[in-house]
Amino acid sequence: MTYIARIVSMLVACACVTGTALAQKYPTKAIRIIVPQLPGDSCDTLARVLGQKMGEHLGQQLVVDNRPGASGTIGLAIAAQAPADGYTIACGQGGNMSVIPHTMKNVPFDALKDFAPIALVATNYLALVVHPATPFKNVAEFVKYLKANPGKVAFATNGEGAFLHMAMELFRSQVGFKYLHVPFKGVPQMGQELMAGRVDAAFSSFTGMYPFIASGRVRLLGIAKATRAPNYPDFPTIAETVPGFSSGGWFGFVAPAKVPKEIVAILNREANAAMKLPDVRAKLEALGLDLWTESPEYFGDLMKSEYDKYGKVARDIGLVPK
Repeated sequence: MTYIARIVSMLVACACVTGTALAQKYPTKAIRIIVPQLPGDSCDTLARVLGQKMGEHLGQQLVVDNRPGASGTIGLAIAAQAPADGYTIACGQGGNMSVIPHTMKNVPFDALKDFAPIALVATNYLALVVHPATPFKNVAEFVKYLKANPGKVAFATNGEGAFLHMAMELFRSQVGFKYLHVPFKGVPQMGQELMAGRVDAAFSSFTGMYPFIASGRVRLLGIAKATRAPNYPDFPTIAETVPGFSSGGWFGFVAPAKVPKEIVAILNREANAAMKLPDVRAKLEALGLDLWTESPEYFGDLMKSEYDKYGKVARDIGLVPK
Protein backbone atom coordinates (compact mmCIF):
# COMPACT_ATOMS: atom_id res chain seq x y z
CA MET A 1 0.00 0.00 0.00
CA THR A 2 1.37 3.40 -1.01
CA TYR A 3 1.76 6.27 1.44
CA ILE A 4 -1.19 8.16 -0.11
CA ALA A 5 -3.37 5.04 -0.01
CA ARG A 6 -2.57 4.56 3.69
CA ILE A 7 -3.52 8.18 4.44
CA VAL A 8 -6.83 7.80 2.57
CA SER A 9 -7.55 4.57 4.43
CA MET A 10 -6.85 6.24 7.78
CA LEU A 11 -9.12 9.19 6.94
CA VAL A 12 -11.97 6.87 5.97
CA ALA A 13 -11.52 4.90 9.20
CA CYS A 14 -11.54 8.11 11.26
CA ALA A 15 -14.70 9.27 9.52
CA CYS A 16 -16.43 5.97 10.32
CA VAL A 17 -15.39 6.17 13.98
CA THR A 18 -16.55 9.79 14.21
CA GLY A 19 -19.91 8.93 12.66
CA THR A 20 -20.39 5.98 15.00
CA ALA A 21 -19.49 8.06 18.06
CA LEU A 22 -21.91 10.78 16.98
CA ALA A 23 -24.69 8.27 16.55
CA GLN A 24 -24.04 6.78 19.98
CA LYS A 25 -24.54 10.19 21.63
CA TYR A 26 -27.49 11.30 19.46
CA PRO A 27 -29.79 12.91 20.42
CA THR A 28 -28.63 15.11 23.28
CA LYS A 29 -31.26 17.83 22.81
CA ALA A 30 -34.68 18.44 21.27
CA ILE A 31 -35.20 17.73 17.58
CA ARG A 32 -37.15 20.23 15.50
CA ILE A 33 -39.64 18.93 12.91
CA ILE A 34 -40.42 21.64 10.38
CA VAL A 35 -43.93 21.26 9.00
CA PRO A 36 -44.32 23.47 5.92
CA GLN A 37 -48.10 23.67 6.38
CA LEU A 38 -50.57 25.06 8.88
CA PRO A 39 -51.60 23.12 12.00
CA GLY A 40 -54.20 20.48 11.17
CA ASP A 41 -52.71 19.52 7.80
CA SER A 42 -51.90 15.82 7.28
CA CYS A 43 -48.16 16.50 7.62
CA ASP A 44 -48.80 18.36 10.86
CA THR A 45 -50.86 15.50 12.29
CA LEU A 46 -48.26 12.92 11.29
CA ALA A 47 -45.42 14.96 12.76
CA ARG A 48 -47.20 15.44 16.07
CA VAL A 49 -48.40 11.86 16.49
CA LEU A 50 -45.14 10.23 15.44
CA GLY A 51 -42.93 12.88 17.01
CA GLN A 52 -44.41 12.27 20.44
CA LYS A 53 -43.78 8.51 20.26
CA MET A 54 -40.30 8.89 18.78
CA GLY A 55 -39.38 11.41 21.46
CA GLU A 56 -40.54 9.13 24.27
CA HIS A 57 -38.21 6.39 23.04
CA LEU A 58 -35.26 8.66 22.20
CA GLY A 59 -35.44 10.53 25.49
CA GLN A 60 -35.65 13.93 23.80
CA GLN A 61 -38.61 15.97 22.57
CA LEU A 62 -39.46 16.25 18.88
CA VAL A 63 -40.92 19.74 18.58
CA VAL A 64 -43.16 20.66 15.65
CA ASP A 65 -42.36 24.02 14.04
CA ASN A 66 -45.04 25.10 11.54
CA ARG A 67 -43.61 27.21 8.70
CA PRO A 68 -46.36 27.48 6.07
CA GLY A 69 -46.34 29.53 2.89
CA ALA A 70 -45.60 29.41 -0.84
CA SER A 71 -47.05 25.91 -1.27
CA GLY A 72 -44.73 24.51 1.38
CA THR A 73 -41.51 25.79 -0.16
CA ILE A 74 -40.74 28.26 2.65
CA GLY A 75 -40.59 25.63 5.35
CA LEU A 76 -38.70 23.14 3.20
CA ALA A 77 -36.12 25.78 2.26
CA ILE A 78 -35.51 26.44 5.97
CA ALA A 79 -35.02 22.71 6.53
CA ALA A 80 -32.67 22.33 3.57
CA GLN A 81 -30.45 25.15 4.85
CA ALA A 82 -30.36 23.97 8.47
CA PRO A 83 -27.23 22.38 9.97
CA ALA A 84 -26.94 18.74 8.89
CA ASP A 85 -26.66 17.47 12.46
CA GLY A 86 -29.96 15.63 12.82
CA TYR A 87 -31.57 18.27 15.03
CA THR A 88 -33.69 19.72 12.24
CA ILE A 89 -35.83 17.48 10.05
CA ALA A 90 -38.96 18.19 8.02
CA CYS A 91 -42.17 16.57 6.92
CA GLY A 92 -42.18 16.56 3.14
CA GLN A 93 -45.01 15.51 0.87
CA GLY A 94 -45.54 14.69 -2.77
CA GLY A 95 -47.21 17.96 -3.68
CA ASN A 96 -44.38 20.22 -2.56
CA MET A 97 -41.47 17.92 -3.41
CA SER A 98 -42.62 16.04 -6.54
CA VAL A 99 -44.91 18.53 -8.29
CA ILE A 100 -44.13 22.10 -7.19
CA PRO A 101 -40.47 21.97 -8.39
CA HIS A 102 -41.83 21.55 -11.95
CA THR A 103 -44.66 24.07 -11.76
CA MET A 104 -43.37 26.99 -9.69
CA LYS A 105 -40.60 29.43 -10.53
CA ASN A 106 -37.58 29.92 -8.29
CA VAL A 107 -38.20 27.04 -5.89
CA PRO A 108 -35.51 27.63 -3.22
CA PHE A 109 -34.33 24.03 -2.98
CA ASP A 110 -33.57 20.99 -5.09
CA ALA A 111 -36.01 18.31 -3.94
CA LEU A 112 -33.65 15.45 -4.78
CA LYS A 113 -30.23 16.93 -3.97
CA ASP A 114 -30.88 19.06 -0.89
CA PHE A 115 -32.55 16.43 1.28
CA ALA A 116 -31.70 13.06 2.76
CA PRO A 117 -34.73 10.74 2.88
CA ILE A 118 -35.36 9.37 6.37
CA ALA A 119 -38.64 7.51 6.33
CA LEU A 120 -41.75 7.23 4.22
CA VAL A 121 -44.54 7.22 6.79
CA ALA A 122 -47.82 7.40 4.87
CA THR A 123 -49.49 7.65 1.50
CA ASN A 124 -53.01 8.58 0.50
CA TYR A 125 -54.88 8.38 -2.76
CA LEU A 126 -57.13 10.48 -4.92
CA ALA A 127 -60.71 9.90 -5.94
CA LEU A 128 -62.22 10.63 -9.35
CA VAL A 129 -65.60 12.16 -8.55
CA VAL A 130 -68.38 13.66 -10.64
CA HIS A 131 -71.58 15.55 -10.00
CA PRO A 132 -74.45 13.06 -9.57
CA ALA A 133 -76.43 14.63 -12.43
CA THR A 134 -73.80 13.55 -14.98
CA PRO A 135 -74.71 10.51 -17.10
CA PHE A 136 -71.70 8.31 -16.32
CA LYS A 137 -71.80 5.73 -13.54
CA ASN A 138 -68.29 4.27 -13.78
CA VAL A 139 -64.83 4.94 -15.20
CA ALA A 140 -65.49 3.01 -18.43
CA GLU A 141 -68.57 5.10 -19.23
CA PHE A 142 -66.72 8.25 -18.34
CA VAL A 143 -63.76 7.45 -20.61
CA LYS A 144 -66.11 6.61 -23.47
CA TYR A 145 -67.94 9.92 -23.03
CA LEU A 146 -64.71 11.93 -22.80
CA LYS A 147 -63.43 10.50 -26.08
CA ALA A 148 -66.74 11.01 -27.84
CA ASN A 149 -67.22 14.58 -26.56
CA PRO A 150 -63.86 16.38 -26.67
CA GLY A 151 -63.72 19.53 -24.55
CA LYS A 152 -67.25 19.19 -23.18
CA VAL A 153 -66.44 17.91 -19.69
CA ALA A 154 -65.49 20.66 -17.23
CA PHE A 155 -62.79 19.43 -14.83
CA ALA A 156 -62.16 21.40 -11.67
CA THR A 157 -58.70 21.63 -10.11
CA ASN A 158 -57.14 23.58 -7.26
CA GLY A 159 -55.10 25.69 -9.66
CA GLU A 160 -52.98 25.47 -12.79
CA GLY A 161 -49.87 23.45 -12.05
CA ALA A 162 -51.17 22.28 -8.67
CA PHE A 163 -51.09 18.62 -7.73
CA LEU A 164 -54.71 17.89 -8.71
CA HIS A 165 -54.15 19.50 -12.11
CA MET A 166 -51.12 17.27 -12.65
CA ALA A 167 -53.14 14.22 -11.62
CA MET A 168 -55.78 15.19 -14.17
CA GLU A 169 -53.13 15.58 -16.86
CA LEU A 170 -51.62 12.22 -15.94
CA PHE A 171 -55.07 10.66 -16.42
CA ARG A 172 -55.56 12.47 -19.72
CA SER A 173 -52.15 11.35 -21.00
CA GLN A 174 -52.98 7.70 -20.33
CA VAL A 175 -56.52 7.82 -21.73
CA GLY A 176 -56.30 10.40 -24.54
CA PHE A 177 -59.04 13.08 -24.54
CA LYS A 178 -59.63 16.83 -24.38
CA TYR A 179 -61.32 18.57 -21.48
CA LEU A 180 -62.24 22.02 -20.21
CA HIS A 181 -59.93 22.99 -17.35
CA VAL A 182 -61.56 25.11 -14.63
CA PRO A 183 -58.95 26.07 -12.02
CA PHE A 184 -59.93 27.40 -8.60
CA LYS A 185 -57.94 29.00 -5.79
CA GLY A 186 -58.10 25.95 -3.56
CA VAL A 187 -59.66 22.59 -2.80
CA PRO A 188 -62.62 23.93 -0.72
CA GLN A 189 -63.84 26.19 -3.54
CA MET A 190 -63.29 23.42 -6.09
CA GLY A 191 -65.40 21.03 -4.04
CA GLN A 192 -68.19 23.56 -3.55
CA GLU A 193 -68.43 24.23 -7.28
CA LEU A 194 -68.49 20.52 -8.06
CA MET A 195 -71.28 19.83 -5.57
CA ALA A 196 -73.24 22.80 -6.93
CA GLY A 197 -73.05 21.28 -10.41
CA ARG A 198 -71.16 24.19 -11.96
CA VAL A 199 -68.37 21.80 -13.00
CA ASP A 200 -68.65 18.14 -13.94
CA ALA A 201 -65.70 16.29 -12.46
CA ALA A 202 -62.57 16.51 -10.33
CA PHE A 203 -59.79 14.59 -8.71
CA SER A 204 -59.63 15.16 -4.98
CA SER A 205 -58.43 13.52 -1.80
CA PHE A 206 -60.50 10.41 -1.16
CA THR A 207 -60.63 11.06 2.57
CA GLY A 208 -61.66 14.67 2.05
CA MET A 209 -64.40 13.68 -0.39
CA TYR A 210 -65.66 10.59 1.42
CA PRO A 211 -68.39 12.36 3.48
CA PHE A 212 -69.81 13.84 0.25
CA ILE A 213 -69.55 10.49 -1.52
CA ALA A 214 -71.39 8.81 1.36
CA SER A 215 -74.12 11.47 1.36
CA GLY A 216 -74.60 11.30 -2.42
CA ARG A 217 -73.55 14.89 -3.07
CA VAL A 218 -70.86 13.61 -5.45
CA ARG A 219 -70.52 10.29 -7.25
CA LEU A 220 -67.33 8.27 -6.96
CA LEU A 221 -66.20 6.71 -10.22
CA GLY A 222 -62.94 5.22 -8.96
CA ILE A 223 -60.01 5.60 -6.62
CA ALA A 224 -56.55 6.36 -8.03
CA LYS A 225 -54.85 3.42 -6.36
CA ALA A 226 -53.15 0.37 -7.84
CA THR A 227 -55.30 -2.00 -5.77
CA ARG A 228 -58.60 -1.65 -3.95
CA ALA A 229 -58.47 0.02 -0.55
CA PRO A 230 -58.72 -2.56 2.25
CA ASN A 231 -61.21 -0.40 4.16
CA TYR A 232 -63.36 0.15 1.06
CA PRO A 233 -63.19 -3.10 -0.95
CA ASP A 234 -66.39 -2.31 -2.88
CA PHE A 235 -64.95 0.86 -4.40
CA PRO A 236 -63.37 0.19 -7.82
CA THR A 237 -59.99 1.52 -8.83
CA ILE A 238 -59.36 3.58 -11.95
CA ALA A 239 -56.61 1.08 -12.82
CA GLU A 240 -59.26 -1.59 -13.41
CA THR A 241 -60.26 0.42 -16.48
CA VAL A 242 -57.03 2.35 -17.17
CA PRO A 243 -54.26 -0.16 -16.42
CA GLY A 244 -51.39 1.18 -14.36
CA PHE A 245 -53.02 4.46 -13.38
CA SER A 246 -52.38 5.64 -9.85
CA SER A 247 -52.01 9.06 -8.28
CA GLY A 248 -51.82 10.08 -4.68
CA GLY A 249 -49.79 11.84 -2.07
CA TRP A 250 -46.90 10.66 0.03
CA PHE A 251 -45.67 11.95 3.39
CA GLY A 252 -42.28 11.38 4.93
CA PHE A 253 -39.47 12.74 7.06
CA VAL A 254 -36.44 14.28 5.36
CA ALA A 255 -33.27 15.94 6.65
CA PRO A 256 -30.62 18.27 5.19
CA ALA A 257 -28.67 16.34 2.56
CA LYS A 258 -25.39 15.87 4.45
CA VAL A 259 -26.79 14.54 7.72
CA PRO A 260 -24.73 11.50 8.82
CA LYS A 261 -26.10 8.14 7.66
CA GLU A 262 -25.91 6.83 11.21
CA ILE A 263 -28.37 9.49 12.36
CA VAL A 264 -30.65 8.79 9.39
CA ALA A 265 -30.65 5.12 10.43
CA ILE A 266 -31.63 6.02 14.02
CA LEU A 267 -34.49 8.27 12.92
CA ASN A 268 -35.70 5.71 10.38
CA ARG A 269 -35.71 3.02 13.04
CA GLU A 270 -37.66 5.19 15.48
CA ALA A 271 -40.20 6.37 12.89
CA ASN A 272 -40.84 2.78 11.77
CA ALA A 273 -41.18 1.61 15.37
CA ALA A 274 -43.71 4.36 16.10
CA MET A 275 -45.71 3.44 12.99
CA LYS A 276 -46.17 -0.10 14.33
CA LEU A 277 -47.78 0.99 17.60
CA PRO A 278 -51.50 0.05 17.67
CA ASP A 279 -52.69 3.44 18.95
CA VAL A 280 -50.68 5.27 16.28
CA ARG A 281 -51.98 3.02 13.51
CA ALA A 282 -55.58 3.42 14.68
CA LYS A 283 -55.31 7.21 14.79
CA LEU A 284 -53.65 7.60 11.39
CA GLU A 285 -55.61 4.94 9.52
CA ALA A 286 -58.79 6.70 10.65
CA LEU A 287 -57.61 9.60 8.47
CA GLY A 288 -57.58 7.31 5.43
CA LEU A 289 -53.79 7.05 5.30
CA ASP A 290 -51.85 3.96 4.21
CA LEU A 291 -48.95 3.50 6.64
CA TRP A 292 -45.43 2.40 5.68
CA THR A 293 -42.31 1.11 7.43
CA GLU A 294 -39.58 1.10 4.81
CA SER A 295 -35.88 1.95 4.52
CA PRO A 296 -34.43 5.37 3.64
CA GLU A 297 -33.37 3.88 0.31
CA TYR A 298 -36.93 2.81 -0.50
CA PHE A 299 -38.18 6.30 0.32
CA GLY A 300 -35.45 7.88 -1.81
CA ASP A 301 -36.44 5.72 -4.80
CA LEU A 302 -40.09 6.73 -4.36
CA MET A 303 -39.19 10.42 -4.16
CA LYS A 304 -37.25 10.18 -7.42
CA SER A 305 -39.87 8.15 -9.29
CA GLU A 306 -42.66 10.56 -8.30
CA TYR A 307 -40.50 13.57 -9.12
CA ASP A 308 -39.73 12.13 -12.56
CA LYS A 309 -43.37 11.15 -13.20
CA TYR A 310 -44.80 14.61 -12.62
CA GLY A 311 -41.84 16.29 -14.28
CA LYS A 312 -42.70 14.40 -17.46
CA VAL A 313 -46.36 15.42 -17.18
CA ALA A 314 -45.39 19.09 -16.82
CA ARG A 315 -43.05 18.90 -19.82
CA ASP A 316 -45.56 17.04 -21.97
CA ILE A 317 -48.23 19.72 -21.52
CA GLY A 318 -45.73 22.53 -21.98
CA LEU A 319 -46.44 23.97 -18.56
CA VAL A 320 -44.51 27.18 -17.91
CA PRO A 321 -43.64 27.58 -14.21
CA LYS A 322 -45.17 30.66 -12.60
